[in-house]
Amino acid sequence: MTKFSVQPTKSSPRIEFDPKSGVLEIRGESYPENCSTFYGPMFDWLNRYFTEADAKRVELNMEMIYFNSSTSKTFMDLFDMLDDHAGRGKAIEVNWRYHEDNETAQECGEEFMEDVQNVRFNLVEITG
Repeated sequence: MTKFSVQPTKSSPRIEFDPKSGVLEIRGESYPENCSTFYGPMFDWLNRYFTEADAKRVELNMEMIYFNSSTSKTFMDLFDMLDDHAGRGKAIEVNWRYHEDNETAQECGEEFMEDVQNVRFNLVEITG
């Protein structure tokens, strides 16, 4: 299985998913014109990854500066998917990274954390 990579734009984040290491990264800002069009290929890749690659351990590192409400819903769908797989025995960890002065990102991370049961969800403050 090949890596999944999307270069960032002004309105969309960088996405780097490495199937060999199990490390997934989403960083930047997200307010694409159409969230389902932008994130659809990511969900397709993840579905294949969880069925074909027999992923036992997954680490998702997220560092979002800003995202709109459509992206928030998409991220909730992402966390639901990960939580479902974690409930089936996969070791899944999310590192929600936020800058110390970005209270909105911190609060969003806290809300996402409350909605998952099986995923290990870490809030990671970036200082400096």
